[in-house]
Amino acid sequence: MVDLTQYNPAFLALGLTALLMLLQLLIADVLAIVKKQTPGFPIENNHASLLFRANRAHLNINESIAIFILSIAFAIAMNANSNVINGAALIYFAARAFYALSYYFNFKLMRSALFAVSLVALIVINLAGFVAWF
Repeated sequence: MVDLTQYNPAFLALGLTALLMLLQLLIADVLAIVKKQTPGFPIENNHASLLFRANRAHLNINESIAIFILSIAFAIAMNANSNVINGAALIYFAARAFYALSYYFNFKLMRSALFAVSLVALIVINLAGFVAWF
């Protein structure tokens, strides 16, 4: 039986990531209202627009959240090293949070670096799960 309490920091990272997603959704929605974006119509593809960047930041986390959740679930089910899982999960969350800020402020190089950090964190979680499985 897996002692789930050893993964509390990873569960915290899941909850914080959910909160981050909610905040990103609210930011994108409020900006759309302020900019009088017509619902159902595409947002202009323009990196100079904060609305575009906020929307892309929100959409981007939606692209990786399923991988994060499935990776955490797999690693925990395999009773993977909790220190590795907890650390990588918290790094994923921090990278995604700072990624969003970098997107909002249009810091392109920082945004790309933080995306890479979050991707490495996902790989580490998966690898830890497979190491435990073998």
